[in-house]
Amino acid sequence: MAREIIQTDKAPKAIGTYSQAVKVGTTVYMSGQIPLVPETMAMVAGEMEAQIRRVFDNLQAVAEAAGGSLQDVAKLNIFLTDLSHFALVNQVMADYFQQPYPARAAIGVASLPKDAAVEMDAVLELG
Repeated sequence: MAREIIQTDKAPKAIGTYSQAVKVGTTVYMSGQIPLVPETMAMVAGEMEAQIRRVFDNLQAVAEAAGGSLQDVAKLNIFLTDLSHFALVNQVMADYFQQPYPARAAIGVASLPKDAAVEMDAVLELG
């Protein structure tokens, strides 16, 4: 089955040897997003809530470039350097997703690229 590379200027450029997303059939595999502002490639300024929102906005931009939306997310992975932010992620997530919610994992990690406090990746199903 052919692979389609998904790319948009509305999300941060890849900072390594990867694509923003890859579509295979009706499934889209989205790479991890950190709170980078697409226009400047700088980390978003502000509190943790602003960082979480920037990550969801980045994921949303990639989902739209693939022909979908966050409502098409089947699986969401959340990586946090401080799991005390878990409740805040849930609160902000409610602004971006409606029931039924996607499957999800939240994982505490020691560090993330560019010293980000949060990173998320997702799998969309467009079928």
